[in-house]
Amino acid sequence: MPTDEAVVETAAQAAENVVFSRVDVSALEDVDVTVTFEDGVLDVDVYVNAPDSGVDERRVADDAALAARGPVDELFQD
Repeated sequence: MPTDEAVVETAAQAAENVVFSRVDVSALEDVDVTVTFEDGVLDVDVYVNAPDSGVDERRVADDAALAARGPVDELFQD
């Protein structure tokens, strides 16, 4: 059983990877990834502010939050 800290770190890293793979770092004005794992419930909130990037910031944030769940599921399968 993974620790809460491992779950949070894994989810945060996965979300950040999605953001940084889709948005040029030089175009990012702000990015915030908040992850909590309490009582077996994972909550991932991602905010992306990159107005000059040409990407749909909301879509990137939503995709990043969703992508964070897969690696966490894998932690529990091991």
